Amino acid sequence: MTGRQKNSRKQFFPGDNDPVFIIAEISANHGQSLKRALKLIRTAKECGANAVKFQTYTPDTITMNSKKRYFQIKHPVWGGQTLYQLYEKAYTPWRWFKKLKQEADEVGLVFFATAFDRTAVDLLESLCVPVHKIASPEIVDLPLVEYMARTRKPLILSTGMARASEIGEAVRTAKRGGAPEIALLKCVSSYPADPGDMNLRTISHMRSRYRLMVGLSDHTLGTSVSVAAVPLGAKLIEKHLTFDRGVQTPDSFFSLEPFEFKELVN
Repeated sequence: MTGRQKNSRKQFFPGDNDPVFIIAEISANHGQSLKRALKLIRTAKECGANAVKFQTYTPDTITMNSKKRYFQIKHPVWGGQTLYQLYEKAYTPWRWFKKLKQEADEVGLVFFATAFDRTAVDLLESLCVPVHKIASPEIVDLPLVEYMARTRKPLILSTGMARASEIGEAVRTAKRGGAPEIALLKCVSSYPADPGDMNLRTISHMRSRYRLMVGLSDHTLGTSVSVAAVPLGAKLIEKHLTFDRGVQTPDSFFSLEPFEFKELVN
């Protein structure tokens, strides 16, 4: 590749002087309704988001249908069921993804999803998504990181469950695999996360240590933590979006309602 060709590659992630890139995470807030999922995409656009994101897995690709104690959930909201039962309620049917991508394209939003295995990456590649994302638990799945990187698409790595050494290993794997751009998301993998546990100064440390774009995947309630992350260097902000926290879906209890999401964008 010539120097001119290298320079002609369009940058996906925002530069230091660009506005913050805001991602509306739909996750399980569609409540197993395609109509609701499509409406959430349109609402994300109305709220001022730059991108809309889903999650790509099925109960069988992400866990096992077991009632053994290791598969029993202990959580104030999700407790009383197995992982398989939770993911049955939370997953996005794969037959929807083409329509979801078309809807996002029509309203002018970037569409992508978190893939949890190679078959999910293949599905998303068939839709020509512009970027891939690794979830916090999967950052240590180096074969999956490499598989995504080999698509030659920008890659977002969420770091909520990783040690510094594991982040470094994932970044090196992504670079070797050919990812043209890599961004890291500071994250605390609690639902909801306690603002007192966020340690936002990690953002500036990650920027200097890895010399990459850094953002925040924010599971706290409200908008203040996301806003506070921006002066510390966060250039990507990811927050869950729902219509009404009173309408229960697996993720609604820690998501933003539309008026809050608009406040975040402002």
